[in-house]
Amino acid sequence: MHLHPYRRVLALPGVRPLMLLAPLARIPITAIGVTMTLHVAQDLHRGWGAAGLVGAALTVGTAIGGPLNGRFVDRRGLRPMLVVTTVAEALFWVVAPFLAFPVLLAGAFVAGLFSLPVFSVIRQSIAALVPTEQRRQAYALDSMSVELSFMAGPPLAVLLTSTLSGRAAMWSIGGALVLAGLALYVANPPVHTSAESDDPAPTAPTRRGDWLTPRFVAVLAAASATTMVLAGTDLGIVALLRAAGEVGLVGILLAAWAVYSLVGAFIYGALPRAVPLAALLAALAVCTIPAGLVGHAWPLLFLTLLPAGALCAPTLTTSTDLVSRLVPPSARGEAMGWHGSSLTVGLAIGSPLAGWAIDQGGPAWGFAAVGAVGAVAATGLLLVHRHNTTAPPTPPLAPATPTPTAPPAPPLNPAPAVAAALTDGLGTPSRR
Repeated sequence: MHLHPYRRVLALPGVRPLMLLAPLARIPITAIGVTMTLHVAQDLHRGWGAAGLVGAALTVGTAIGGPLNGRFVDRRGLRPMLVVTTVAEALFWVVAPFLAFPVLLAGAFVAGLFSLPVFSVIRQSIAALVPTEQRRQAYALDSMSVELSFMAGPPLAVLLTSTLSGRAAMWSIGGALVLAGLALYVANPPVHTSAESDDPAPTAPTRRGDWLTPRFVAVLAAASATTMVLAGTDLGIVALLRAAGEVGLVGILLAAWAVYSLVGAFIYGALPRAVPLAALLAALAVCTIPAGLVGHAWPLLFLTLLPAGALCAPTLTTSTDLVSRLVPPSARGEAMGWHGSSLTVGLAIGSPLAGWAIDQGGPAWGFAAVGAVGAVAATGLLLVHRHNTTAPPTPPLAPATPTPTAPPAPPLNPAPAVAAALTDGLGTPSRR
């Protein structure tokens, strides 16, 4: 393992500035959940259930808006979408601290619809800037920047809320989101390669049925299962430490878990071969199940979370890489939007599922529930891959009229077939 693959990626034009901008633009987004929860529960005195409703409204809006914003980028370009979403973010966060709870609930849904899609834009731009054979390393770097953002955003939100006020924290998020939108507007990272931009054919509108295949849907389901496992693990950690009377260590353990994921992404991107998504998801799920068996020996949780933690970012990296490969360039924005929505849906499912299991049998059951569902999703992904690889090819149609005998023409371009054979990430390791 060495740094050469990462150096090659960072040497590509436009990649280094994008990788520097990505974590800064994502930090305010990672702080939204904690800030909104504390505002509703403490400032509005509505309790944690009401805070969960606002979070759910924001989540549903974001899940619906992701593909719509991506399709907007595919049809109109990046900058018009950035103008609309940045203005919407500014308007919502300016007035949000003054809204009564019912209005805030509706406003959160609308804000989700028009939320700034930083995650999807960065990933779409990576697909445009980085050749196919180097995208795994690029998305591994992107996963590491995501971990850094999540390590910084929530603690900053708590610090602002506790030292200043919830209103100050909400305005800070709004200001940071506007700055992120302006930075992306000025940088204007490409969403298509230069060849795709010069040739109108690849960027012409594509029918959704051409790329929204069972294989693509299976990748989305795997991505959703991944974040479901992560959300359930997050809640399981809190529940286990609370049962052990060590709630004060939640932040430290979550930070360690993020470090495990960051290190896992670094190692995975430096590997000479990719690992199939089904295998990564299955390993993540299976390693999560026994993580909560430590009981009151909570220090062992730092050790039992290590394998699953190291698999978090590689699993997400592979799903993003596959999405960038499975769709035509003209639909990449919408496809990345669907991928982002699938991640959001998984987060929305994981916490309630783990919470229900914890209520039934204790913290260990929270880990087991999300791990078991993740393993089932990995099995389904593997079955879809096997179905695609074992399905008989469609026989060629016979010519309607006899044609004169002629020597066979050489293939025009064998590269797509070769690329398909080398980049199959669902069930067979890819050679890089």
